[in-house]
Amino acid sequence: MKIQIINKSKHELPNYETIASAGMDLRANISKPITLKPLERTIVKTGLFIALPVGTEAQVRPRSGLAAKKGITVLNAPGTVDADYRGEIGVILANISNEDFVINDGERIAQLVIAKHERAVWEEVEILSETERGAGGFGSTGV
Repeated sequence: MKIQIINKSKHELPNYETIASAGMDLRANISKPITLKPLERTIVKTGLFIALPVGTEAQVRPRSGLAAKKGITVLNAPGTVDADYRGEIGVILANISNEDFVINDGERIAQLVIAKHERAVWEEVEILSETERGAGGFGSTGV
């Protein structure tokens, strides 16, 4: 799938690190380091602008290494970039650790996954079909 992109950052385009990677790393495009204190959040700009085909979205997800090692996550994970959005991609990062985290220019801060999606058409009904699970949720299927 070809996707139009404008790169106003100082960094290379996002790319897949391996042949089987689902996501591409997004890099911070900032003029000075940002210190993210515990429980703080900020929007980090990437310098990237994209035009997605209708029927696709770009999902902004946390990087597992940053989450596991540093407690840095994407607050609205996954964040969605809609096909009709033409603004700069920003990443809402949150520090859920007990230590300050410094974001430097060019640092890999999130990953971007391109995904197809369906548009729903609601069909109002009086009853829903029965299933074995029924209305059970939040742990009702076991451990």
